[in-house]
Amino acid sequence: MRDAAPQTIYLKDYTPFGYLVDNVHLTFALSPGATRVTSRIAFRPNPKVTDRVFFLHGEDLKLHWAKIDGADVSPQLTDRGLTCTVPDAPFIFEAEVEIDPAANTALEGLYMSNGMYCTQCEAEGFRKITYYPDRPDVMSVFTVRIEGDENVMLSNGNPVADGDGFAEWQDPWPKPAYLFALVAGDLVNHPDRFTTRSGREVELNIWVRPGDEGKCAFGMEALKKSMKWDEDVYGREYDLDIFNIVAVDDFNMGAMENKGLNIFNSSAVLASAETSTDANFERIEAIIAHEYFHNWTGNRITCRDWFQLCLKEGLTVYRDSQFTSDMRSAPVKRISDVIALRARQFREDNGPLAHPVRPDSFVEINNFYTATVYEKGAELIGMLKTLVGDEAYYKALDLYFERHDGDAATIEDWLNVFQDATGRDLTQFKCWYEEAGTPRLTVSDDFKDGTYTLNFEQKTPPTPGQDVKNPRVIPITVGLLGPNGDEVRESTVLEMTEGKQSFSFDGLSTRPIPSILRGFSAPVILERKTANTERAFLLAHDTDPFNKWEAGNALARDGLIAMVRDGAAPDGAYLDAVQTMARDDDLDPAFRALALGLPSQDDLAQALFDLGHTPDPQAIWDALETLRQARAQAMQDLAPRLYAQFQVNEAYSPDARQAGARALANAALGLITRLDGGSQAQKQYDTADNMTQQLAAWSCLLQAKTGDAATQAFYRQWQHDRLVIDKWFMLQILHAEPEEAANTVKKLTKHTDFTMKNPNRFRATLGALSGSAAGFHHARGEGYKVLADWLIKLDPLNPQTTARMCSAFETWKRYDSGRQALIKAQLDRILATPNLSRDTTEMVSRIRGA
Repeated sequence: MRDAAPQTIYLKDYTPFGYLVDNVHLTFALSPGATRVTSRIAFRPNPKVTDRVFFLHGEDLKLHWAKIDGADVSPQLTDRGLTCTVPDAPFIFEAEVEIDPAANTALEGLYMSNGMYCTQCEAEGFRKITYYPDRPDVMSVFTVRIEGDENVMLSNGNPVADGDGFAEWQDPWPKPAYLFALVAGDLVNHPDRFTTRSGREVELNIWVRPGDEGKCAFGMEALKKSMKWDEDVYGREYDLDIFNIVAVDDFNMGAMENKGLNIFNSSAVLASAETSTDANFERIEAIIAHEYFHNWTGNRITCRDWFQLCLKEGLTVYRDSQFTSDMRSAPVKRISDVIALRARQFREDNGPLAHPVRPDSFVEINNFYTATVYEKGAELIGMLKTLVGDEAYYKALDLYFERHDGDAATIEDWLNVFQDATGRDLTQFKCWYEEAGTPRLTVSDDFKDGTYTLNFEQKTPPTPGQDVKNPRVIPITVGLLGPNGDEVRESTVLEMTEGKQSFSFDGLSTRPIPSILRGFSAPVILERKTANTERAFLLAHDTDPFNKWEAGNALARDGLIAMVRDGAAPDGAYLDAVQTMARDDDLDPAFRALALGLPSQDDLAQALFDLGHTPDPQAIWDALETLRQARAQAMQDLAPRLYAQFQVNEAYSPDARQAGARALANAALGLITRLDGGSQAQKQYDTADNMTQQLAAWSCLLQAKTGDAATQAFYRQWQHDRLVIDKWFMLQILHAEPEEAANTVKKLTKHTDFTMKNPNRFRATLGALSGSAAGFHHARGEGYKVLADWLIKLDPLNPQTTARMCSAFETWKRYDSGRQALIKAQLDRILATPNLSRDTTEMVSRIRGA
């Protein structure tokens, strides 16, 4: 039931828990509707706390009995937990509670997924399992006994005993409750082994439902690569005898790093050439690495409180990005990361949901698992590495692991490590953690007497609760090119620390062409008046892959803005430049495929809004379609050559080389389809032997409005595979005409395979609607109503997924008054829903604003 006045939690109010926990013993007597959990917890007073209050979190628990040192007690119960009078000395608290996993549709705590018991405890799910101080700074060793009829029963740590109807696990490493995990069910494993650099033999398993065994090999290889990479690059070795991964169909997140027992959304671990695309394989590789890397950056060193969430997530995202860069193409990975950052985090920073990387308050912590915490948090790690250099970075990380192993740490601890290791004062850098918003970096230049000067000014717009912004430390990587494309100044890092600052380069014979913010060295918006001729030059000659891509992207964006705003024709400079780039065989095919992409509808809407224009989603969609058609006509000779040149005529592999070739060939197929009506796409669909080629062909047919037969055939072929059918739902909506998007959703939500209880299926369907900007924002407002209808239905079952999907409405104030009124009506309708969850109430209230 909705709180009358949801409590706001503030960072400034942090105090340690009054008691330390020496060890925890849990016994689970599993039963779908009435699981009994018996706890035995050894507490002792925290000597650093004088005003101690014994409060244990607990929600949706039926308490059968409680004891202290063996004597029965009657605690005071609330819907948030219990309090009790306890000794001022070490004591044992015991309790038995009853929970109902089968009825737990919120997928937090202990729940059931297709007959399998599963847990999700981050951030505050453990309190739905038993009474406990459910906060990340309370760490203890856990011993767990599981009793039931399931053939596989798993928990954290190492197995210590098993027998008929039971299994026992012990985790020797102290951990907070959010890292607890339990899985039990009818599972089969894909086994392997890994030998650490010190010679420890580690048993590896990926546990899946029967029938999914053939989709585990890639995930296992990714795990072993991750383990080896973390040893080689960060010096971190695995510390248990066994490492288990479990694939679960019903899961709110991508995966969870529980110590020794990682639980994965099935979509983030199961893969085969027939059912998974190249992008799926790369995502799986990255997520497996991310969760494994958490073993040190998140588990061995955790966060003191949830305000420090970016400490574990930002650092681990940065580490998994490094890993993918080493496994695949570093430039393509960097460009892809920036595209995602701009699409999600810049949008967040620019709207009502803006918050610092380390927030200073929250109502519901689940609402702060955001792009700002994860992706922007990772950008801050990258900036630190740029500022101090590679050698100093790894020296600081070694000190971090040495100093804080076993700790629940803070951002201050993290920055102090860098200060102590390098001697740098990072007081100003801390602003990046404490202030929301994306800095705007305005640039002008001049050239006189052989000296070239770059003048920078930084400004960060106000964000909710933060009107005044301080100058930030901004590492700006710059290179200078001569008129023939030669590099007259190699990349150098300019360290901006003031509101306005200039940097000069002497000894130049001619005015150079600047390449600014190479590698996207800071998460800022670069504003500089640049002629199309300069952008075309950079696209042709820049030695920095990111800025080469950025030049083409900016050419396309400015041309599209002119088309929307002024009714201009497609920009000839862009069409010429993109052809030159596409035919350059010295460039990585994966890079060329990325460079053939266009700015998103949302990116263009924000750009128009920043320029003082109210964006029209339909006009943006029309402009993109017009440019795509013009580009197809301009490249009608080149596209077939590229398509033929980059066919992969060998056994399928998801490696970077083959994936890059397929990406460019399929980009060319998209161009061809616009002129041949889908003839070539149909041939590819009919002969495809892997999901990448089949899905690309079907997408082209949907775009050409000739995909009805393929849509039916695709469903018949894959109706047995739940993850592939997620794709079937999603693509039909993404490729619907704007005026048909909402109706397509209505039709598909009536399909027998649609279920709102599975987060993957719900996101594939309703998330596709919100991701199709022209369809979602169609002037009728039907898209808003359809999404709101389903969010209201989902909230009582799964508040966490509901709240996160409310972010589809966050940009509502950039649109015209008619659309604003339609969205506002839906936001008000959601807020007026009886018994709305705390998660959704907070999210919609922040979006709705005053």
